Amino acid sequence: MFIVHNPKVGLRGFVVIDNTALGPGKGGIRLTRTVTLEEVAKLARAMTWKNALADIPFGGAKAGIVADSDVPTRERKAELINAFAQAIRHIVPELYIAGPDMNVTQEEMRIFAETVGNMKACTGKPKELGGLPHELGSTGFGVFHATRVAADFLGLELSDARVAIEGFGNVGSFAGKFLSEAGAKLVGVSDIEGLVYNENGLNYEMLIEARDKRGSVIEYEGKKKILPNHDIIKLDVDILVTAAIPNLIQAHEAGLVKAKLIVEGSNIPMTQKVEEMLAQRGILIIPDFVANAGGVISSYVEYIGGTEQKMFRLVKEKITKNTKMVLERSAETLHTRAAALAIARERVLKKCGWCVDS
Repeated sequence: MFIVHNPKVGLRGFVVIDNTALGPGKGGIRLTRTVTLEEVAKLARAMTWKNALADIPFGGAKAGIVADSDVPTRERKAELINAFAQAIRHIVPELYIAGPDMNVTQEEMRIFAETVGNMKACTGKPKELGGLPHELGSTGFGVFHATRVAADFLGLELSDARVAIEGFGNVGSFAGKFLSEAGAKLVGVSDIEGLVYNENGLNYEMLIEARDKRGSVIEYEGKKKILPNHDIIKLDVDILVTAAIPNLIQAHEAGLVKAKLIVEGSNIPMTQKVEEMLAQRGILIIPDFVANAGGVISSYVEYIGGTEQKMFRLVKEKITKNTKMVLERSAETLHTRAAALAIARERVLKKCGWCVDS
């Protein structure tokens, strides 16, 4: 753990390196007014398991910088990131590799890398510095492949599947793109404004046009119904992809879910207790750190200087393999999160039997 304080620029920050058994600790920099050391420590542990389950040679870490406003200006962010990079340059990238997180973008990663003087200091850099842009859709591409494997496990043909997607940002829209290209029928898509629904299917390109040109998927110009966005969890579909808010499904709503398969493209869309309640009903869930690992796999490819083509190939290969492993281990109970955590722990413990606890 490294605590950073620079009173000259008003910097307060910290880096928590949870585990380096598999490689240098990898995790983004969170820049918010409320970020705490405890929060960063929990996220660093989560990154240990996420990187191990993704099967990439990174350990777990996370960093936090305490902002002095809820929406820091670009100039203020640049000042804080520059000072933070100077303060921790002695541990980068041998022990810690940074990345973007809340309020931190590719421009801040440019500053971080240039301040440290090493392009391997962080991922999420601009393309001209060797970055692999978020706009490529690596996370959504991984969510698609996790969905494909899980559907096959259930004996569900994607070309016959009815799909709902909660959230149509980077993750949800790319998951929707690849699913629709595979023949799945998008029947419901939500965003912050509401839920657009058509039991006969929605056109993907028209959804993108509604979002980008008119501000929301509910401005979709084809035949539709407009419902409250939270109704996404109640739709009569085969597959529900979560790709936006945490705690989407509460315990008292578990009985309302009709989907046979839930793929967690978002982080923590429900508690483990809710996941277990749904599993008892025979609903299969692919946990967040299995399904949405495309982003960290892309980070690894950027770190080693790989191409976009290599990134897509590796995301497909690793998420397909890891999803299959999780499903095979949890076939009887459907407790997929426990199975995924067990696999991640085994990979870490194989390298270092004493260096991580539960």
